[in-house]
Amino acid sequence: MHLFGINLLAVLVAAISTMVVGFLWYSPMLFARPWTILMGYNPDDKAALAEMQKDAGKSYGIAFVLSLMSAVVLGKIIQIATVNAVLYGMKTGFAVWLGFVTTVQATSVLFAKKPFKLYAIDTGYQLVCYVVMGAILAAWPR
Repeated sequence: MHLFGINLLAVLVAAISTMVVGFLWYSPMLFARPWTILMGYNPDDKAALAEMQKDAGKSYGIAFVLSLMSAVVLGKIIQIATVNAVLYGMKTGFAVWLGFVTTVQATSVLFAKKPFKLYAIDTGYQLVCYVVMGAILAAWPR
């Protein structure tokens, strides 16, 4: 199924990939503890973390819809540029991240006076997401 020349199944898989990357990136295995501290939470306060997790379902749902939107736009860029190789899809994802995503995140961090380490964790996640989405969207048969 296609919309505006974009394979919708590829968009769905690309959006799901961002959730998988996020679950790993922000897991205790990788950056959960430093991210939690940098966000101003005590990772050892189980009650506060449980309270924060109660509202997570809605946030995950909204994040997924936003990932779908990102995948559609990236998919359209890849389609217009006639990118059909994984490496070039990854490069396109990197270029979109570099030109639009990380710059907006950096500006937000600067004016909110948030720690650079928090920016590095969050923009690193976005970098991996865009590179993975680019690979999926470029490799998927049109």
